[in-house]
Amino acid sequence: MELTPNGDEPPATPVGRLHHLEIWVMDYRRAKDSLGWLLERLGYRLRDEWGAGPHGGSWRGAGEYIVLEAGPAVAGPHRRLDSGLNHLAFHAGTRAQLDELVLAAGEHGWELMFAEEHPFAGGAGHYAAYLHNSDGFEIELVADSGP
Repeated sequence: MELTPNGDEPPATPVGRLHHLEIWVMDYRRAKDSLGWLLERLGYRLRDEWGAGPHGGSWRGAGEYIVLEAGPAVAGPHRRLDSGLNHLAFHAGTRAQLDELVLAAGEHGWELMFAEEHPFAGGAGHYAAYLHNSDGFEIELVADSGP
């Protein structure tokens, strides 16, 4: 039997799965056009939107959901090198599917990072794309192993 660091037995069924993630953005429409588009390409579905304009929305995944919301408390663009969230990483299918997604992403506000090392910027054998949008948000798209 394996114990947790504090000496307790872990639960028989993992309970710490992600329930939802809320991302505050400066401009909801801009975030929806880039991050919302990418979420939908990865299989998430827009569940609902709220507020005048609207100013927020949520995308349902395989159990979890991701919220994008703009509001008066947002102080500025996302700064991935500050304390807090650096980036989100998603499985993106095969290498061919990842390559197709990267090509389309440019039309939706995403720019390839580490272009000179792409698609192995994360190291040999790690086929991935690192993208950032105009608000400074970074996404890592990881291909399944194999061709």
